[in-house]
Amino acid sequence: MASEPCDGCGRKVRIAGGIGDFWSLPSESTGGIELELMDGSTHFLCFDCLTRLPGDREVTAADVKAL
Repeated sequence: MASEPCDGCGRKVRIAGGIGDFWSLPSESTGGIELELMDGSTHFLCFDCLTRLPGDREVTAADVKAL
């Protein structure tokens, strides 16, 4: 199982797929997503942090840092 820390809360988030899941039968989904923002920055966020981002304007790196 591979994991990556969330850029918002720092929690380790599971990343599904890859060689780590090759021999395991139970399939779990990925717990986050990598976003490329309009300011050119990229961030990996868990789904909980993703829902805390502003929905009324373009999200920036400052918004991710504020999480």
